[in-house]
Amino acid sequence: MTFIRGGNAVDAACAMLAATSTMWDVLGWGGETQALIYNPHTGEVKGINALGVAPTGATPEFFRNKGMVFPPEYGPLAAVTPGTPGGLMTMLAEYGTLSLADVLAPAMQMADGYPIEPSQADFIERNRDRLAQWSYSKDVFLPNRIEGESQERAAPYPGEIFRQPKLLETLRKLVEAERESLAGGKSRKEAIYAAYDRFYRGDIAEELVRGMAEYGGLMTMADLDNWQVHIEEPVTTNYKGIDVYKLTHWVQGPVMLQALNILEDIDLKSMGYNSTRYIHALYQVMNMTFADRDFYYGDPYVPPVEPIEGLLSKSYADHRRSQIDWQRNNPDVKPGDPYPFQGDENPYLDLLEKWTPKPPAAEADGVEGFQQANLMSHREGFLAGTTSIQAADAEGWVVSVTPSGGWIPAFIAGRTGVGMSQRMQSFVLDEAINPFNVVRPGQRPRATLTPSLALKDGKPLMAFSVQGGDSQDQNLLQFFLNVVEFGMNVQQAVEAHNITSYQMQSSFGAHSSEPGRIEVSTKVPDWVREDLAEMGYEVVTVDRTYSPITAIYFDDENDTMWGGASDYGDDYGVAW
Repeated sequence: MTFIRGGNAVDAACAMLAATSTMWDVLGWGGETQALIYNPHTGEVKGINALGVAPTGATPEFFRNKGMVFPPEYGPLAAVTPGTPGGLMTMLAEYGTLSLADVLAPAMQMADGYPIEPSQADFIERNRDRLAQWSYSKDVFLPNRIEGESQERAAPYPGEIFRQPKLLETLRKLVEAERESLAGGKSRKEAIYAAYDRFYRGDIAEELVRGMAEYGGLMTMADLDNWQVHIEEPVTTNYKGIDVYKLTHWVQGPVMLQALNILEDIDLKSMGYNSTRYIHALYQVMNMTFADRDFYYGDPYVPPVEPIEGLLSKSYADHRRSQIDWQRNNPDVKPGDPYPFQGDENPYLDLLEKWTPKPPAAEADGVEGFQQANLMSHREGFLAGTTSIQAADAEGWVVSVTPSGGWIPAFIAGRTGVGMSQRMQSFVLDEAINPFNVVRPGQRPRATLTPSLALKDGKPLMAFSVQGGDSQDQNLLQFFLNVVEFGMNVQQAVEAHNITSYQMQSSFGAHSSEPGRIEVSTKVPDWVREDLAEMGYEVVTVDRTYSPITAIYFDDENDTMWGGASDYGDDYGVAW
């Protein structure tokens, strides 16, 4: 529909983002958006940073005084400022061609009512008790609830028309702000930003803040007003002639670039796909790069300054490669010291020496905490969350987006219909875990979300991303190697069975770690699993490893695009 209206790939990505946010496809409108955009007219790749920040009053002392060792998983105190509305409107204003009204039209139709799918309806039902704590969430998600009575079901039934009148009203307000601005003689871009202002500075913002405060939330009008979307330079590395682009260290994306730097001088192809030696190489390299993530990654817009130059240097990769134990798994891998590789001295050597993969339990004073971070299991934290969107068009625009946040059980702020983010849980309260990611007002938590683009000879080669949590860059690294090292086409690569490591710290819940645990599928031969066990791995065999990847491959020789979508869930590709 977007392309029929004359829109480009950015318009299409924004329309998909709006629709999936309305469907609560592991995100809501108050979540966060991050994207990579290739501009065919400039040949540049730009990043969109639409991750919210911690609100006023969100300090380690605040959460410790509530008996918490990490910020909570759910509820008003789990929310950073909404990012998805601002990210969508900024992408559309700067790089799209259609109006906000055009892009939001499908989402508005769905907010007016659509037959809800069984997976979401049943997930709502499983979370009914949590949702019932908050009146605005209860009104949206539990339409069949009868107060004071026990009943079989409170959530919508599969196929029932799911209506969100308050969200529809909010979206109408955005379109109204755009329409009034255009009528006043403003440009298309100015009119979209008028809608942006209404969300973050006008009556929508006022109701968000009021609704948060009603349940003890910390967000203020100043928090919303001061927050901004950043259009930024991504980070990149070259792997055997292919330039791979990621957003920088406010997400986990650079771990894939670090891993590629280490793996580049290892003959992976000769090891054989999913052989013992190949799996061991991947696991050990991921151990190192994710340990670096767990200690060094954080918000680049607030101090202290992260050592990203050293982390991404090829010399640092050589150093880390030399530390690989090729005989056994090392359960005690620590972050390295990238500072000498950028000509600096590490100010955190004392913390680095004491660091452990399993984070220490920080002491918390006060009573048992409301919504304490212990509800999500380690595996759920690694695999849950995120939506994967890729778009490309005949003009040459390419977009990769991984929006998330505001998933069910979402706290809906007041009469806005907007489900708020739960990204606060990705902060830590103790600098011994990560001195760059300690919660403070105005700071972004280090997130797992990680869109990807690859270029060859200056032209797009692949756009790819994946659902999940801490598993994302594990999946994407293996997908990339499937194509580049093992010659798989894009559909074969997204269906291939990955391994999953649980040695790194979870970004969710209690930030736990399980050194040595590895998930493999039944397609990995018995003798490989036995070899891994003898090397010190705790091997867990599953029918299907989690890797719901979507990707577009650009065949420059034939001037065609190849779409790939995994066979894990409800992923699909559409061509027009």
